[in-house]
Amino acid sequence: MSSQPVIDPLSVAALDTERHVAAAGWDQPARLFALVRTAELLRREPQLEAQMGASDRAEGALTAIEQEGLPTTTSLETLLGRLAWPDEVDGCAFAIERMVVPPEAERDLPARSEAAVEALAKHPDRKDVRLLVAVLRDGSSICLLRQRDHDSDDAVATGKDIAPGIVEALRASLTP
Repeated sequence: MSSQPVIDPLSVAALDTERHVAAAGWDQPARLFALVRTAELLRREPQLEAQMGASDRAEGALTAIEQEGLPTTTSLETLLGRLAWPDEVDGCAFAIERMVVPPEAERDLPARSEAAVEALAKHPDRKDVRLLVAVLRDGSSICLLRQRDHDSDDAVATGKDIAPGIVEALRASLTP
């Protein structure tokens, strides 16, 4: 672990967004956020200035804007494959909860998807996690992972390659 402060705008926005999602507890549906440059947002919406904190005034700061009415679907690929963003959006962040099990637990799963999900949910080594993936148009990305068993802001794992498929899907949603 690094003791260096987090200062790059994407990491700050991702951490703030992950904490915002975490504040609502567990068992949430997927949540989607547009990331916009805070300076540009304030230029367009000056009345928001009073709601901004010190980190929002940092050079290059990003603001996450939740996208309401996200369609519910069981297919993550379908959901992410339908995303497209206007040019005013500089990036996006996606939060989703998942169950993870050791690889050997997946070997003997039932063929029917409902039965497989049920078997995974009952597995003794199952872990519930929340993943937040954030990407910018320039290709930069960050992934954050919170475990239900270690549900604390200081126990959130970060990395660039935790969820490569979601990173690539979000990047694709930002290409013209």
